[in-house]
Amino acid sequence: MALGLPLPAGAPTFYGSLMGGAHRDNRLLAILCILGAVGFSSTQDAITKSLSGQFAAYETVIFRCLGSLPVLIVLLARTVGFRSLATPLLARVLLRSLILCGGYFSFVLAIAAMPIANGVAIYFTMPFFVAGLAGPMLGEHVRLHRWLAIVAAFLGVLVIVRPGAGVFEPAALFALLSAFLYAVGQMYGRPLAQQISPTIIAMWQNTVYFSVALLLAILFNSFDFGFLTHKSLVFLSRPWVSPGFADLLVMLTNGLLAAVGMVLFIFAYKYGETNFVAPLEYSAMIWAMSYGFLVFGDRPDRYMLAGAAVVVAAGILMVWRDRQLDRAIAA
Repeated sequence: MALGLPLPAGAPTFYGSLMGGAHRDNRLLAILCILGAVGFSSTQDAITKSLSGQFAAYETVIFRCLGSLPVLIVLLARTVGFRSLATPLLARVLLRSLILCGGYFSFVLAIAAMPIANGVAIYFTMPFFVAGLAGPMLGEHVRLHRWLAIVAAFLGVLVIVRPGAGVFEPAALFALLSAFLYAVGQMYGRPLAQQISPTIIAMWQNTVYFSVALLLAILFNSFDFGFLTHKSLVFLSRPWVSPGFADLLVMLTNGLLAAVGMVLFIFAYKYGETNFVAPLEYSAMIWAMSYGFLVFGDRPDRYMLAGAAVVVAAGILMVWRDRQLDRAIAA
């Protein structure tokens, strides 16, 4: 996933600050942007999964970062300028980027070994991790309906992965780890969003992803990791394979999709309220099941569909209830 579901609060400041200036909400434009963003991100996931049988995870990330770089450079030049990269909060930005990098690698390792739809459904527990972490990390009061949503989402994940049923896929743990790390990254980045332009954060995030991928490339090409046999671990540790022109173009395009998706996410939350836009991110399930069936021949079983429905319903109800309570408080 590119960005994932936003925080229930604070996201308008984070996303809206990129372009700046006064504007009017435009729900139709927000819908088009968020659906486009999810579509680009889901396509990126499908491409990465298709590459996992031949190339290493770090290799796909290196070319993804190179493909994203031109868009990020243009955004930076047209908004806050290159000098703003020397932010006094750089250490915190880099730490958050490192956490999100772990989340991204965890997700792509998960979908290398399991259907995309299953990985996405488990990943969508991220907002519930955010809700649960709001208390210990930010000292916020976690409302009762959020705890109920967290429990419901956990039960939905258990239905999907069915531990002990003889069909458990260990890669599901990577998807769950991805959701947790993205949640921590989102929570850690919440104070930063009030002080730093998202363009700066995105540029440093791209730099950290590239640097980590480069270090992994050096590690896995310096030592023999042939003893690793699980699909996820093979995708992580496979030696470098020089891509042909067509594969190189695909991997660079993957980066372009990621960057365009980021821009569309920004505009979606610029022109629509968070509580209105966020539930539309669950359209990723449609993309994931479509790509899984049409490209990879995955047929979701009744357990996956039932578990995913529980997770999605819990998320939408949590956002809806948040909106109701916020309106009541404002009144």
